[in-house]
Amino acid sequence: MAWSMSTIKIRFKRLESAVLIRILIAHPMETGRRQEGGATVPAHFIQELKIEHNGKLVASCQFSTAVSRDPYLSVRLREGKPGDSIKVSWFDNLGQSDSEEARIA
Repeated sequence: MAWSMSTIKIRFKRLESAVLIRILIAHPMETGRRQEGGATVPAHFIQELKIEHNGKLVASCQFSTAVSRDPYLSVRLREGKPGDSIKVSWFDNLGQSDSEEARIA
């Protein structure tokens, strides 16, 4: 299942010799151990996150239940130039996924 509205926000910050990519993902990241109303809330977490620069994979991150709700990541990219495409995608343990693409300003 894909989300109807993107769960991923991508922002860029130009540095002297690189571009800082800041990523915020809206996701519950449930561990499967929390109790609510006497019942255990099922595990629901991102398993893999990928970052692509102009179609080339530059990072692949394996997540688990140890990552907190609404994960935030920042990645420094040395080759980033204005107009370059950055694509972020994830999938979780329930088969849900999302992706977002943005251009470096």
